This record gives sequence, C-alpha cells and structure tokens, in this order.
Amino acid sequence: MPSDRQFKNINRLHRTLLKLSFGGYGWAAAKMPVLELTTTGRRSGQPRSVMLTTPYGEGDVRVIVASRGGDHRHPDWFLNLRENPAVTVTTKGSKDRPMTARIATDEERERIWPLITKDFANYAGYQAKTDRVIPLVFLEPAG
Repeated sequence: MPSDRQFKNINRLHRTLLKLSFGGYGWAAAKMPVLELTTTGRRSGQPRSVMLTTPYGEGDVRVIVASRGGDHRHPDWFLNLRENPAVTVTTKGSKDRPMTARIATDEERERIWPLITKDFANYAGYQAKTDRVIPLVFLEPAG
C-alpha cells in the first residue's frame, strides 16, 4: 500500500507531466479519464487538490472511487468532501468547474460497481483487500 507521501509524490509527478506537456499528456490513465478534484480541507479550511481517475460517467455527472488502493481507511479527499460537498473539478478542456459531491446510495453502488469492475478489474482487487465498502462518489454540476 502506498504511503501518504507516495500518493502525494504521484500526484506531484502527474501535475508536472500536465504542466510540461501543456496539458497534452496526463488527462487519461489506465484508459480512464483523469480529473483534478479540489476539496476544502475539513480541518484546515484550505483548498486541497488531487488527481483522480474517473471510471464511469452519466452525462455531465462523473463518478470517482474512494479506493485508496484498497487501504483500510478512506482517502483524505473523501473525508473532506463528506464534510463539505462543494468541490471544484478540472478536466481536459474545462477548468475549475464548481460541482457538488454526493456519495452513492447502496442501490446506486450496487448498480454501478459491477459496470466499473467489469472494465477496470483493479477496483475489484482493491475491494478484496479491505473490509470497508469502497464508496463511489458522484460529481454533479453545481446549481
């Protein structure tokens, strides 16, 4: 399991690739679109950004997976958006789009999880590593 420092370094490298390529590389990973999610730190109140893959979408709604590689604890970005669901999302071709994060209901997860794991088996592997149910999060246009 990568450490917090390793996750931060991976994100730093990802952002560097985007910057050096002028946005030409880095908006896809493992055949999935990538987005930059900015949450508000639940303790600091400061903006916190992370690069994430988005394996599923429905129209303008994107779904992200709070897997943290199958770790026993939720990612910090998930804990932040659970406290404050107002987030900002940047994708290839769009910058700083205000969105609202919503944790999928059990029924929604039951419907979408098999669609994600069918195409991206790594998520099933992450779920097998942990006893916690890995949450799915809908990122919906604000307003």
